[in-house]
This record gives sequence, structure tokens and C-alpha cells, in this order.
Amino acid sequence: MLFIIRSSEPATLVRFIKRSLARLYAIALSAPFAIAIALAVTPNLSRAQATTAQADSARRDSLARARASRPAQLSTITVTTTPADRREPSSATHVTPIAIELAPAATPWELLRQTAGMEVHQAGQGPGFASDASIRGFSSDHSTDLALWIDGVPVNEPVNGHAEGYNDWSLIFPSTVRDIDVIKGPTSALFGNFALSGVVNVRTLERTNNTQLGVTGGSYGRAEASLLSGFDHGSDGGGVFALRAQHNDGFRPNSANDLTQAHARIVRDITPTATLDAGVELYGARWNSPGYLSEREFADHQYNVVSNTTDGGYKRRAQERVSLRVTHGDNLMWRSTAYATQGRWQLYLTIPPQGGQFEGSGSQTEEDDARYGFGLTSALSYAAPHMNVTVGTEGRFDHARYQNYFTTARTRDSLDALFTGRQLSGALFFQAGLDAGQYLRVNVGARYDAIGTQSVNDGAGGVASSATQGVFSPKLGALLHLTSSLGFYANASRGFRSSDGILTDPTLVPITVWAYESGFKLDLSTLTASAALFRMNVSNEQTFNPLTSGSINGGSSRRQGVELAVHTTAVTHTALSADWTFDDARYTHQIIAPEDSPDTPINLSGFRVYNTARYVGSAALDITPTAIIPTARWVVRLSGNWVGPYSPFDEPGVVLGAYGLMHVSARARLSSAAVLDIGVRNVFDRAYPELVAGHIVAPGEPRSAYVGLRYDM
Repeated sequence: MLFIIRSSEPATLVRFIKRSLARLYAIALSAPFAIAIALAVTPNLSRAQATTAQADSARRDSLARARASRPAQLSTITVTTTPADRREPSSATHVTPIAIELAPAATPWELLRQTAGMEVHQAGQGPGFASDASIRGFSSDHSTDLALWIDGVPVNEPVNGHAEGYNDWSLIFPSTVRDIDVIKGPTSALFGNFALSGVVNVRTLERTNNTQLGVTGGSYGRAEASLLSGFDHGSDGGGVFALRAQHNDGFRPNSANDLTQAHARIVRDITPTATLDAGVELYGARWNSPGYLSEREFADHQYNVVSNTTDGGYKRRAQERVSLRVTHGDNLMWRSTAYATQGRWQLYLTIPPQGGQFEGSGSQTEEDDARYGFGLTSALSYAAPHMNVTVGTEGRFDHARYQNYFTTARTRDSLDALFTGRQLSGALFFQAGLDAGQYLRVNVGARYDAIGTQSVNDGAGGVASSATQGVFSPKLGALLHLTSSLGFYANASRGFRSSDGILTDPTLVPITVWAYESGFKLDLSTLTASAALFRMNVSNEQTFNPLTSGSINGGSSRRQGVELAVHTTAVTHTALSADWTFDDARYTHQIIAPEDSPDTPINLSGFRVYNTARYVGSAALDITPTAIIPTARWVVRLSGNWVGPYSPFDEPGVVLGAYGLMHVSARARLSSAAVLDIGVRNVFDRAYPELVAGHIVAPGEPRSAYVGLRYDM
């Protein structure tokens, strides 16, 4: 479904949105009926078949297998959950279930930092206050330069007054995750807005025969309980249902938080050639916020300082999805996903008045965002022995109401901003791969996105403005097989994301990037490795303060560097993996106008991009002695993540020192049904800054430990 708005007149846009919303609403109304069908059936695939299917979906295809003459097996239900493939001329990190289970991480942000080598700067103000995740040196205000998809549903929030594309990873339910792909760069035509630097693509479990109860306790008042159950009746149906509750007192005063989640997914073959898949994700959190420290307070380890004891907030989000896959023979597949989302968050936060372009006022502010949306993705895929082609369309509507007030102890003093935003977007996309002979694979793709946004300033008597932006994003890549196990690849692609501030000014043009990458991939029986050079040239660069939400548009920048990744099981009872990025991110042209007109403008050209590190990396050693001690029933993981010299926001030329964190975790099977997990994060109790902006600091968590027990019933 493609929506293209051809007029920027407000009345025309309103009429078009109303008609399209009515159409999408009709689609959404059909979702409960489809879910009812899936629930009514009596979902028989044997356990061995299910295990084989899961292993096949998780394994890495070697370059040798890529040359085999066989039809591609397009088994995923939704087109955007298709796993990353090492046969393709692009770079991606695959996070396995065992890595997810063994990582001593209490948040999804920490999980991806430890397992995928991503640059992460946690805000530390509560689970619904989105942190900053970065790929290839993008400062990523609240992770808005990254697209997050869960089972074919986009999570980034358009027309968000706090940060356009606000990206809350707390929706990820770890025990329900089958695997995760982190796609580097805008190389896939399947993803559009916010996939500027890459994509985090999460796939959940389709089915399980077990019922699993888990409890975890740890440092700083961490307590968690989860229940996961399901069924597997083969083609007659399968499903997974899960609940989770978590409490954490936090390592700073006034930082207690609670989080609850629910997950449901049902899959059933409704005919021999058609599969229905329905899912629901529910998430709620509430928290107190300790605020930020001055640089002096951080240096003196005064973590007990609290900005305002009434700071805090809450977040709720729900998403519902129905997907249909229809096959025709061995080569043709049509996949469609309709979804709906609802959410609301309220945030009270006090930013201390420090020196800098976006220093805080010292006053508490309240932000409130209430939203809902609908969407549809549909694609037709054709697979032959030496080629595959996907052609699809995507449509999405989002409605948001944003409020911002100056407050005292959560009592409103005055209005700062009150806006209603509506955004209607549509896209056509095309992606194809072709084996051009025995040694060469060529990929080509493109997408065109049209985004129409209407803004109503309710605080100024309902003044409305609207505009439509269009972005064309071509993709091209090639992989040359030098040997059966070694390949050289190169690609060029364009990506984009909507600019911050589009809620108040829809005429802002999108941020775009041209990305270039070349490298090698090695696939042996006990070793997979890759090395890549990349360069990314950004137009309409924004500098953004992730603490105070101020931004400046209109500049340009470039990122260039090297990425290295390796995974080896050469020693039979061990597995070693590492993922590193070395990056030089600099503004090529960026002028910041002074807040006071007599002052001299700040020229950032040539300086490092704010809120980025010169290198980031992770490494892990898994020891599984069952290979040499058959009676052993345990596994140990030694891991670490490192952050290189870091450029804080709003401090031109300042570079903070590098740091590394070490972690250890272990799993022991106590019986056929009981498993014990233990872990320690930041073993050496390293003091480090998670985030520095305008001379205020969010400190990192000191050493913490946890113990968990999982029981399979």
C-alpha cells in the first residue's frame, strides 16, 4: 500500500489523512477476527522437526553454500523479519539465543552493548527514558539514527516532540527473543525512515513445548520474575505466551523503577500454502529519576546527589500484529503484515543550569506524549536457484499529541509547548540478488518514501502547517568469491531519517546519508570473520543534546573507519567472539549560532561529532567443557566491552579518556529441569561516564551481581 501526498495545503492534507485513516482503521478492525481464528484452532510438528527448523534459522550460511544450486527457502512470516545472510554484500552482527541468555545485562541497551559491540550511552533516568545507541559514530539522540523492528513492527516513534524517531528498546522482552540481527548501514531496501546508520531487527520465538518459570535477584534491589509457556502442534498451530515483572532500586537515590511486560504469539497454517501469524506486545514502566551530576560531582563520585526528588515518569506501549504468508510452489511467496500501536509517556525532569549551548534552566519540566498508529507492509518474493527478487509496499499513519510545561514538584506553572502531529507515510521498495556466474553475486535495490506531516500548534490557537517530503534511496552491492570460503564485497547505499523538530516545523528536510563499504568475509568450519572499511557522508547534519533535547540543523559530516568481527570454535570446548569498530566522525561543515546575538558563532567544522567515541568493541570467551568432560553441565562466559576516547556534547575539542568494563557469567544445569545463572557486571568496579553533555554527566553503574534460577515444567 503506497500513500503519496501531492499537496502541501493543510485542508487537502487533512482530508487525505482522514480517508487514509478510515482505510487503515478498517484493516485494524480485521485484526481481532484474524486473531480469533488463530485462537480457535487446535494447534503436529515433532520436537525433532521444530529443533531442526530453529537451528536452520539461526545458523550462518557459508560462502560455499551460497554457490550451491538450490532454491532459496524463504521461511519467515514477515518480509522485515528475514534474517541477515552472510551471502549478501553487506555487514551484520547476529546475536544468538545463548549470547542473550549469558550476557549479565539488566537492560536491552546493555545486552546489545555486550553482544553486538554497539556504542551505547545509557541516560540512567528510567526504563522508559530511551538511551542512546549508536552504529558507526552516529550520535543517535535516544537511538533515533537506528531503526528498531520487532516481528515486523517498527518501534521508532514519528512526530515525537522530545526526539523525532524516539526509540525505546525497553519493549524488547529478552526471554521471548529467538535472535537479533544488527545490520550496519542503510544497505537494506526493506527498511526506510530512521534506518540511517543501521537496523536492529528482533525476531521472537514462534512456538515452544515447555513452560518455563524464572526468578532473578541482584544488586541494587534488582528483582525479576518471568513466566513463559506455549504449545507446538506443527501445522495445526504453535504459540508462545509470556509475562515478566521487574523491580530495581537503582545505584543512585531516587532511581527506583518498575517494569512489566506481556507477550503473545500464535502461528498456524490455515491452508497447506497459507500461514497466519498474530502477536501482541504490552509494556509498562514507571520510575523515579535521580537527574544528572556536574562534572565535579562525578569526578568526586558524589553519586548520592539528586537533582529533584519529584523527577520521574511512566511509559506504556502496546502493539498488535497480524501477518499472512502465502506460497505458490517452491519459488513464490506473498507476505503481508498489518499492525496497530498505542502509547503514552509522561516525564518530569530537572536539568541543572550548566555552561553550554543547551544548558538546563534549573527548573523542572513536564513532557507528555500520547499517540496511536496503524501500518501495513506487503511484499511479493520470488526465489530461483541463482536469484531472488522482492517487491513491496509500506504504509503508515501516526497521530501524536505532545505537551511540555514548566512545573514545580509536578505542579504545572506555565505552558511551553502544545502540539498535535499527524504523519502519513508510504513507500515502494525493491530488492534483488543475482548470482552472476559461479563467483559473483550482485545485489540491487531501491525504495522511495513519501512522508506527509501536519502540525497543529494548539498552544497558539490551533495554527496549522503541513508539508510533504520525498526521499529516493538506491542500494547496490557485489560479493566476489575469491575461494570457496573467502569473499570480497563492496556496496553503496543511501538512507535517511526525519529531522528532529518536524512536529513543530514540518518543512524540515530529512537527514540523508550516502554510505560506502568494502571488505572481506571468511567462512570456515570453525571460524567466521569479516573486516570492512566504511565511509558515510551526511547531509543536513543535526547536533543534538540528548539531555535537554535542543538541536541545530543544516550541517554536514562524515564518518569513516574500520570494522572487525570474528567468531571461532577452533578449540573444541571454547567459543571466542569479538566485534570492534574504529571510527573517525567529524563535522565537515557546522556553524552554531550564539544564543546571545553579540557572541561569536561557534564553528564546529573539523571537530569530532558530539557524543561519539573513536572506537567501541566487545569480546567474549565461552567455555563449555562438555566436549572434554562429558559429565560437565555448565558454561562460563568471560566478556568485556570497551569505549575509546569520547567527545562529549557541547564541548568542542574536548575528548574524554577511554575505558573498558569486564564481566563474568556462568550457567549450571542443576537437574533436567533446573538451570542456575550467575553473573557479575563491571567486575573491577570501574567508574565511567555513560553520557556527558554540556558539562553534566550521567554516571555508569558500579559493580553489580545477579543470581537467577530457571525451572522448566
